[in-house]
Amino acid sequence: MDMGTLTILLCLGGTVVTGILAFTFWRDPEAGMKSATHRLEQLPQVMTDRYVAFVFLSLAAAWHGDAGVIAVLFTAFAFMGFADGVIYARAGHPHIKHTAAGVAAALVAAVAAWTELSNGAV
Repeated sequence: MDMGTLTILLCLGGTVVTGILAFTFWRDPEAGMKSATHRLEQLPQVMTDRYVAFVFLSLAAAWHGDAGVIAVLFTAFAFMGFADGVIYARAGHPHIKHTAAGVAAALVAAVAAWTELSNGAV
């Protein structure tokens, strides 16, 4: 097996584990917290880590310079913004910052997708 194939298989393995966690959180949030060993009192620090990772991913995508990568990344960011907005709106809480983040990320994704589909160059 070559290193490229191994890399893809490891990526898919990580995707399966992450998908299982996502399903567990969706089905039973308490079980998800237990499975992921998250603690409610540490979630603000965990969110800090997540936002730093988002910045890193955004900078890495920009540095890589591939419009397709940027489109996919910002589509995921848009999903998170919209999903969080829906969660907060359904609970009767302010949601506009999350929804606006979803809109902004969707705009980036749309421009990047248009670029990719037009000529593939950034």
